Amino acid sequence: MEKTVKQGSTLNFPLPPKKQKNFGYKKWVKFIWLGLGGIILGTAFLFFAVSQGFLGDMPDVNELENPDIYVASEIISSDGVTLGKFEKEKTIPVTYKDLPPHLVYALMAKEDERFREHSGIDLQAFARAVAYGGKRGGGSTISQQLAKLLFTKGASQNKFQRAFQKLKEWSVAVSLEKRYTKEEIITLYFNKFDFLHNANGIELASRIYFNKPTKELTLSEAATFVAMLENPVRNNPIKYPEKAKARRNVVLEQMLKTNYIDQATYDKVVAEPIVVDFHPVESVDEGYSAYYKHYLRKEINSYLEEYEKETGKDVNIYRDGLKIFVTLDSKMQKYAEEAIKEHMTNLQKSFDSEQRRNPNRPFYFLKKKQIDDIMLAAMKRTGRYKQLAAEGVSEDSIMMDFKTPTKTTIFTWEGEKETEMSPYDSIRYHKQIAQAGLMSMEPATGDIKAWVGGIDWKHFQYDHVKQGKRQVGSTFKPFVYATAIMNLGMTPCSTVSNATYTKGDWVVEGKGGNLTLRDALAHSKNPVAVRLIESVSPKKVIQLARDLGVTEEMPNEYAIALGSSDITIYEMLGAYSSFANFGNYIKPEMVWRIEDANGRVIKEVKNETKEVMNEMYAYTMIDLMKGVTRFGTASGELRRMGIPETVEIAGKTGTTQNNSDGWFMGITPNLATGVWVGWEDRATHFFSTGEGQGARMALPIWGIFMKKIWADKELGITPDDKFAKPSNWTGDCADLQGLGGYGDDGGLQTIDQIKNPKPKDNQPKNNKPKEENLNENLNKDEVDFNQ
Repeated sequence: MEKTVKQGSTLNFPLPPKKQKNFGYKKWVKFIWLGLGGIILGTAFLFFAVSQGFLGDMPDVNELENPDIYVASEIISSDGVTLGKFEKEKTIPVTYKDLPPHLVYALMAKEDERFREHSGIDLQAFARAVAYGGKRGGGSTISQQLAKLLFTKGASQNKFQRAFQKLKEWSVAVSLEKRYTKEEIITLYFNKFDFLHNANGIELASRIYFNKPTKELTLSEAATFVAMLENPVRNNPIKYPEKAKARRNVVLEQMLKTNYIDQATYDKVVAEPIVVDFHPVESVDEGYSAYYKHYLRKEINSYLEEYEKETGKDVNIYRDGLKIFVTLDSKMQKYAEEAIKEHMTNLQKSFDSEQRRNPNRPFYFLKKKQIDDIMLAAMKRTGRYKQLAAEGVSEDSIMMDFKTPTKTTIFTWEGEKETEMSPYDSIRYHKQIAQAGLMSMEPATGDIKAWVGGIDWKHFQYDHVKQGKRQVGSTFKPFVYATAIMNLGMTPCSTVSNATYTKGDWVVEGKGGNLTLRDALAHSKNPVAVRLIESVSPKKVIQLARDLGVTEEMPNEYAIALGSSDITIYEMLGAYSSFANFGNYIKPEMVWRIEDANGRVIKEVKNETKEVMNEMYAYTMIDLMKGVTRFGTASGELRRMGIPETVEIAGKTGTTQNNSDGWFMGITPNLATGVWVGWEDRATHFFSTGEGQGARMALPIWGIFMKKIWADKELGITPDDKFAKPSNWTGDCADLQGLGGYGDDGGLQTIDQIKNPKPKDNQPKNNKPKEENLNENLNKDEVDFNQ
């Protein structure tokens, strides 16, 4: 029934039906408020979790408040010389007053327009970056960028991890804003940024790129550096001058838009070229020392981790001013470096001369597809490739970039050379540079006295002493001979057939007749080594090598007798030193003691020792290897270098297939030294064995090194030193009789069986090698037939 308003009322029209009240919207309002509250609380908890390190490591407050207080740790040699330091970085800090105003204005205009207004996070810039995918500028403030430089690693490619990293940057940025003024944050940022070419910080960058202090930078130069903050590689005025100029002009345009400069100034500066006055400086981690420091850093950090677990004290190698006492001798280290440079300079000239006739320089015996694969793999290992790929650049565009000539520096033995060359050609050029590694140690103590892991750390950051594993060639044979002597009752006078050895498709060429072990090792006869390992079994040879400290993979096959295994100089030299140490293996060590800044001992290193063989067996191997240097494969080169036969040297040369690796292991009574020479790729090598054998590639470095040591009377090592003989040694082959074997002797052959081998179908089944493995090694040029 329709209701009307009563008479007398001002309203005289019918009222609509009264609706039922609906309170459902209040429920949604409540949900919205609860949701907003949850988001706020969740965000607050997330930031709290990040700041407390619950979601990953965060810097401690003390480090955050004092990021520049680092005291370098000293490396002190056994003869009391400071060899180097572990420094955080080489830099020259500046103060805010040293920064020209236009440098500061350029930074804020390009990177953070509202820097003076926010407290570490610019939500407006962040929202813009998210909305436009970064196409209209990034969302990171200067404070965030400083946080990233100081305390976080590079950006992860994983989006989830990157989001958490961004939260960490935000948290640290806010902390920075609380503890520092805006001027201090800008100063810290410029002091911490790496402008490449060892230009850590704006002051070093100014001196390296423009040969002037920061306060004298022009507007153009300041804008160039700010453009490099975006990408120091792509916007580098040395490598990419045109691109650097274009990005510099973008910075100037931003300065114009934000009224830091006027139109006339802008027009004048954008027309100017970027004039670089390049003055490079050496890094704290360049040169030969970087190689042993690379190894030493790992060792020290492992000891500091143990110390922290034991004491709960956090010790930092870059911050806490440690005293690191090492076994290296400063003079021996210097002589080793000089020996490598002296020989390798001449070796490289010989190789370059040979390569002029090689159309596929520097590769031999490879097809175009194989060369392309090698080059592509090398490209992908470079920082340039990784950065371009991370930026989403296509493979074709990356290849075009690598084929575009640019200004670069290349390695030469006369010093670094500036040239214009494509990155692709630069990689191929450096692949033709011969590499070398040397380690020297005292057999009686295990103390490493010299360590040269390569020829130049800046261009070749790969250590050939402990990191690099290369086929060892005939330097493996002493392990085979030692195993046979210990297990078969053989002596240096025992004879073995040197006839051609055939096993399936595997043929090891020989010249018939029987040879004594002394002559066979001296002249590095392959058939004898194979027959010995066949008789004693690869398993026993491998076991002896393991006892002598060799941990690398050694397949259970006869081919290892010829050096098919990849082993480091470090492990080979440790094993050889055992022969000179009366059969006792001592693990080579470089660290002697570590002290804190107050002289308290953090770690004192004691060498691991192990008795491996009777001293008579050990000296027998020394006696056999003396034949190598007196009348064997090493004798000619030693005589050519003026080292007489009367000098007691136990050694072994080694050359791998196609002359890809040259080795010499040389032991004198008080010093054992191992040398390797080769190239980055096995397809790069000398064509002829005359130049490519170990006696010509590696032995001369050993000879130069030892002659320098013998000439330095203060070292107390002379060419007149003699090996200590066991008390019951007479020099007669009968000395070894009655000493007993090494392990069990199941499946072994007698001396007569070795001297007069039976047809192969009568060989013990448990010693039969895998023919397919032997053939595989042969096809891969992994077996030494040359030495």
